[in-house]
Amino acid sequence: MSLVAIVGRPNVGKSTLFNRLVGMRQAIVDETAGVTRDRHYGKSEWCGHEFSVVDTGGYTSNSDDIFEEEIRKQVVLAVEEADLVLFMVEAAAGITDYDEEIADMLRRSGKPVILAVNKVDSGEKIYDSFQFYTLGLGELFSISAANGGGTGDLLDEIVRQLPEETENPDDRPDLPHFAIVGKPNVGKSSITNAFLGKERNIVTPIAGTTRDSIATLYNKFGHEFMLVDTAGMRRKTKVHEDLEFYSVMRSIRAIEHADVCILMVDAQTGIEAQDMSIFNLIQKNRKGCVIVVNKWDTIEKDSNTMKEYVEAIKARIAPFNDIPIIFTSVINKQRIMDVLEAAERVYDNYSRKISTSQLNDVMLPEIENYPPPAWKGKYIKIKYITQLPTKSPSFAFFCNLPQYVRDPYKRFLENKMRDHFDFQGCPLQIFLRQK
Repeated sequence: MSLVAIVGRPNVGKSTLFNRLVGMRQAIVDETAGVTRDRHYGKSEWCGHEFSVVDTGGYTSNSDDIFEEEIRKQVVLAVEEADLVLFMVEAAAGITDYDEEIADMLRRSGKPVILAVNKVDSGEKIYDSFQFYTLGLGELFSISAANGGGTGDLLDEIVRQLPEETENPDDRPDLPHFAIVGKPNVGKSSITNAFLGKERNIVTPIAGTTRDSIATLYNKFGHEFMLVDTAGMRRKTKVHEDLEFYSVMRSIRAIEHADVCILMVDAQTGIEAQDMSIFNLIQKNRKGCVIVVNKWDTIEKDSNTMKEYVEAIKARIAPFNDIPIIFTSVINKQRIMDVLEAAERVYDNYSRKISTSQLNDVMLPEIENYPPPAWKGKYIKIKYITQLPTKSPSFAFFCNLPQYVRDPYKRFLENKMRDHFDFQGCPLQIFLRQK
């Protein structure tokens, strides 16, 4: 899926446009410059084309603010990663030094750039936007991110300029895709090499040696699938730069194209905030998941260590804790085949189709034993259940008053589905529909 990065100096309305493109209020918007300090990631869809959008912080230079120095690095990285850059400027403010600096950086990048002049809220203000032609970035689009003016034409242009999705000739869409994801230096390349039995990827103790996501066909011991080792997130020359940004930017791509994600965690640190951001991306994209705790040989153990570790991980990832957790030592080749077996099992669960008659035979008695709570004196009756034709497991429960079924009851339905059918490692979607 193509990636569009929104860049610009602080307070030109990048987060407002981001919220409009992804259709939800995800990024905080404020009159104060520099509110966005993290990246926000979402998906946008226009005329049948879907693409990912990243909202970056405002680009500044020569600032005393330590955050702004980090933001500047991240904008440079976002431009490196993106297929298309959306450069935002502000009509009333005119061309500032920052705008000139960003335009210069974008011209050098060689990436396709769309120039959006924001805060054109009325007919007269459109004349303020013509001065931005002097930035030398070609056609410009006058928009108002706050009220949506001009955003339709802008989206048409984005879709027109996005590169065609090219099929990798080595890729086999008919096979399951397993992506190995995680923060830098947890052993992603090492486990790939151990699976393949050869040094396919360079491995060093320096976090971030692998630069690109590498897909390899695995066909051994009765297993056949595409194995993707996601980028080890940093070039050697950029060892001091923001780790999390690399991890998340690179993992987004791999996660979107995978069926099952093998999330690798360092046994010495446990699940940290960065691991959780990647886990949440897996959840958001509704992919199967296996958690692999690597470097288990470095931990001092007693009889309860593994059990306590599993409980700690499940507490962190709750409520979606029906996930296989495997403890490995890649260096000692310990339990690495268990990882592949767990990933194949999760893939089988992920692609499982259950007949409507079987679903109703199993779930209707459960619903009868514990019906949805009445709401304002109205009784809710679930009549029948069917599986929806989606890639990840999704089920529609048809009833008379779907609007009155609350989340706790949906969780009850999901738990009962998991009790009766093996969906370990897969997110389930439960929809209540009007009968």
